[in-house]
Amino acid sequence: MTAPTVVRLSGALAEAEPLARASLYELVRVGERGLLGEVVRLAGDRGTIQVYEETNGLRVGEPVALTGSALTIELGPGLLGGVLDGVGRPLRRMADASGDFIAAGAAAATLDMETEWDLVPSVAVGDAVTGGDVLGTVEERPGFSHSIMLPPTVSGRVAAVAAGRYRVWDPFGRLEDGTPLTLAHRWSVRRPRPVADRLPLTRPFITGQRVLDFLFPVGEGGNVAVPGGFGTGKTVIEQSLAKYAAADVIVYIGCGERGNEMAEVLEEFPRLVDTRTGRSISDRTVLLINTSNMPVAAREASVYVGITIAEYYRDMGYRVALMADSLSRWAEALREIGARLQEMPGEEGYPTYLGNRLGKFYERAGHVRPLGAPEREGALTVISAISPPGGDFSEPVTQASLRVVGALWALDPELAHQRQFPAVDWETSYSLYTEATTPWFAKEVGADWPALRRATLELLQHDRELREIAALVGPEALQDEDRLTLECARVVRESVLGQSAYDPDDAFSPAAKTRLLASLALGFLDAGRKALGQGKTFESLELAEARHRLAQLGSTPAAGLDAGADRVRAALEALAP
Repeated sequence: MTAPTVVRLSGALAEAEPLARASLYELVRVGERGLLGEVVRLAGDRGTIQVYEETNGLRVGEPVALTGSALTIELGPGLLGGVLDGVGRPLRRMADASGDFIAAGAAAATLDMETEWDLVPSVAVGDAVTGGDVLGTVEERPGFSHSIMLPPTVSGRVAAVAAGRYRVWDPFGRLEDGTPLTLAHRWSVRRPRPVADRLPLTRPFITGQRVLDFLFPVGEGGNVAVPGGFGTGKTVIEQSLAKYAAADVIVYIGCGERGNEMAEVLEEFPRLVDTRTGRSISDRTVLLINTSNMPVAAREASVYVGITIAEYYRDMGYRVALMADSLSRWAEALREIGARLQEMPGEEGYPTYLGNRLGKFYERAGHVRPLGAPEREGALTVISAISPPGGDFSEPVTQASLRVVGALWALDPELAHQRQFPAVDWETSYSLYTEATTPWFAKEVGADWPALRRATLELLQHDRELREIAALVGPEALQDEDRLTLECARVVRESVLGQSAYDPDDAFSPAAKTRLLASLALGFLDAGRKALGQGKTFESLELAEARHRLAQLGSTPAAGLDAGADRVRAALEALAP
């Protein structure tokens, strides 16, 4: 049979024939350099290939080789601390092999083939096992137990198993049908990993950002859209969540972002210390880097590679957070590929299936009971940044996301210009997880949490109405109580909702600290009203001391919070003795 060759080229797309024996989404090697590609369309003997590497220099007539498999990722010990490109190749080993620039057609296994791991089996000869069963454990990082799971599609009875040191593809046992048992397995990235059951989202995903945890909480296993224009701090929020959020494993996807931002992440993460373990935060992080100057087709694949790795750790029973920065760049890759495929364009040139693709991606989040024994629970929370052109939330990517996600953290450029960070617009943002997570906050943080949240939102709403009036008549024309409300709302915005990502004591705020600050800020309003009720005027209220003390409390170390709170209370009591 005639070997397939390239017959047409258009940017990242190549057409080859004959490809009658190829499968849709099968991986291929294109050209004499063996560029990695994927079959995305078949029409008779001709197939269209999406090439994941730069096609400069590729010629018509060069050979195409089928691989017989779809785009898969190797799942096993050694992923944590890794830095991968959009198709799962480890960038550090690629750099060692080819220098600072990835050579065309370069290949490298995702997992290190030479590292040996100490396996402690949890099954014995004769045990019946099914997909998802934990066969044993290895220590992937100090203090981090990595479960070796039977692939979801495999089942049988154990014929042999032995403890010892193994490389990822060395058999440590076998099933009665001869299937080898190894530390790693491969999984197609476009196929969601199956689960036994989906569970309610009742436990909040603690971000450490007060405005998010307090006003717009998300349940563990939920999905969130974070749209915002240029300069509103999307990347800072994503990186702050990656550093401080209450997750066992972080998967961070730099999808189409600027190279200098990703270089900063690579430089900073190893230096950050995880307060729970005392070790580098990179020990619980997997980074996928596909910058804006990398091939656009690999950008499209990167989100699937990232979420497959996240599902793998979720199936071990861990709480996993996936940060995608940003889905707009991913959607732009779909648009470019769709245009080259001459597909019918939808709104603003995006493919008509944009909403379907986004829905399938977001719905891979969840709080689940994984397959297999022992019974366990895992959660995968998806936080995706979106970069709407001009900050226009009516554009297709934002709107398609809002139809699916359970929470919106909208970033406002006006708040960013006012130096209010995180620049989350509390008038536009919302969370559908509030009702489900409130009982947890009330039990674990304080019974007054729901009342504090409700009172804070009412204060902010009243503040917006008063500011509109003050813009017309001036704040001096308002009644004293209304002027006090404006002042208290300013205190809430600056001292409760605002945080500094560069202050080590303020970058992360435990829920208990958030509750304390909110309680004291609302106490500011109560004390002021009491003073006004005693006949004082707004001008005579000495608010500066209490405001200063409360502002200091946000950046106070945990050990000094109680003393700092007492100083704030003393200043409030002085307003109305």
